[in-house]
Amino acid sequence: MTDQICLGAIAGAFGVKGEVRLKSFTSHPEDVAAYGALTTEDGSREFTVTLSGQTAKGALVVRLSDVLTKEQADELRGVRLFVPRDRLPSLPDDEFYHADLIGLEVFDTAGGSLGRVKAVLNHGAGDLLEVHGPALKSTVLLPFTREAVPTVDLGQGRIIADPPEGLFPAPEGS
Repeated sequence: MTDQICLGAIAGAFGVKGEVRLKSFTSHPEDVAAYGALTTEDGSREFTVTLSGQTAKGALVVRLSDVLTKEQADELRGVRLFVPRDRLPSLPDDEFYHADLIGLEVFDTAGGSLGRVKAVLNHGAGDLLEVHGPALKSTVLLPFTREAVPTVDLGQGRIIADPPEGLFPAPEGS
């Protein structure tokens, strides 16, 4: 588990007065401003986020402290913003921060390795685990549901999956 959690990414400038479009990764997008100052991944810059109340292209329009011009906002395009883990609320037993799932090894119910979680995606219909592995010819998107993923064991760094038939290639010799 990492000490820093990414809460958002700057998608680009908005207007000419230094506002930016911020893609929020919080469950309620506006909550990104409630966690206090956010930092860049390397910790070299810190920003206070102030919501403008507008949205643009699926992102929040926000003002970041010390960003006063469009040029300064343009320079931040693609920058991800982080918060220390200890500022985040504790989660119920059946909920997880995406950052904690990335890198976990995925096993089938018989104990065979299926790969590792590379990313957690959500395109509107629920979370998907992007699984990569040496036995896979391409990425597999595993639905992150209780049926397909009955066990997440953060302590052991693994996920037990019962994927839908045909999602993963059959093991050799079967």
